[in-house]
Amino acid sequence: MKKLNYSTEIKAPAAKVYTTMIAKPTYEQWTDAFNPGSTYEGSWNKGDKIYFIGFGEDGKKGGMVSRIAENIPNQFISIHHLGILDGDKEILDGPEVEGWGDALENYSFSENNGITTVSVEMDTKEDYVDYFNETWPKALNILKKLSE
Repeated sequence: MKKLNYSTEIKAPAAKVYTTMIAKPTYEQWTDAFNPGSTYEGSWNKGDKIYFIGFGEDGKKGGMVSRIAENIPNQFISIHHLGILDGDKEILDGPEVEGWGDALENYSFSENNGITTVSVEMDTKEDYVDYFNETWPKALNILKKLSE
């Protein structure tokens, strides 16, 4: 498992950036960088299960099965990835999940003089490093445009 870090500065209060990040209409816009049609089902409340959903070129639903490990509004969100979603089936163990189960994705929001620094720290499999290094900056740039 490899730990990756990304950040950006956004000229907006932390509360606005936080809300823009998790509100479904704007979430779907900034995460479009990862997978067109990205969405989620579930809640961002601490302890709740949440599905991060995308669709393959064949239209098949897939994604991550996760739990919100922590959510301190306007400050910090921690997502604990438990497994993958294959259609409507949760896969929480076995070879398909190796390297994803127990991965964390953390978001920190730090505001100073009306500028919010959003920091992302995530665990990933080695073979996804290049993809995330290319895609995260695009996604954060979209989040920045939506928030400012």
